[in-house]
Amino acid sequence: MGWLFLLLAIVLELSGTLSMKLSNGFARWIPSMLMFIFYGASFTFLNYALKYMKISIVYATWSGIGIVLISLAGVIVFQEKLPLSAMLWIIIIVVGIVGLNMSIKGG
Repeated sequence: MGWLFLLLAIVLELSGTLSMKLSNGFARWIPSMLMFIFYGASFTFLNYALKYMKISIVYATWSGIGIVLISLAGVIVFQEKLPLSAMLWIIIIVVGIVGLNMSIKGG
């Protein structure tokens, strides 16, 4: 159940960050309001995930996967360019999340 709550928190955090970009610095009303709704819902599900999982796993996974997904969304949705060095650091984030999950489960 914790992983389901965490997945929902990640999707809502991604939605909140996309809404933030679309709000154009609070100049657009609907994306600005959606940003607050999505972030509020994301933190709510993050809180529920913490009932079932360790905070080190929850927060590292939430933030790390959020970074990866928003980076991909920046490239795909907003046609942002990422240098090779940025892509390598994103890969390191993913490796860190996997390693953290493996070390917590194994330890």
